[in-house]
Amino acid sequence: MASIYTCIECGTNLNLNTTHLYPQDFYFEAGNKGTLSFSSIDSTKFRFEKEDKIRPFFETVNYWGIQRQRTKIKCNSCGCLVGYIYDDGQPLTISPGQFGLGPSQAIPRAPRYRFKTKALRIASET
Repeated sequence: MASIYTCIECGTNLNLNTTHLYPQDFYFEAGNKGTLSFSSIDSTKFRFEKEDKIRPFFETVNYWGIQRQRTKIKCNSCGCLVGYIYDDGQPLTISPGQFGLGPSQAIPRAPRYRFKTKALRIASET
């Protein structure tokens, strides 16, 4: 069953496709709590804003660092922050990582579009 995802602020249909939705129990190193993660999105519905923080961050034992680069996803209509793009999606290669060890940042990964559930209005398609 498909769902319609709209912006909580302005009601614009964000054209998110449930076929690109990762399962709720899918493991991501940057976490998954209170979010919905998609493997691809319609970029015409969003504005993207680079965010570069130089400070320590710790999400899990294997996902930490000094510099975090992520991109904010904002509704194109009203500018409401609806999520972030993370680089912890599916591996782009079959490589075991640098020297066969972690952390996972050594393995190139596809982007993951992580939307905050409180920024979306979700309705069932009839």
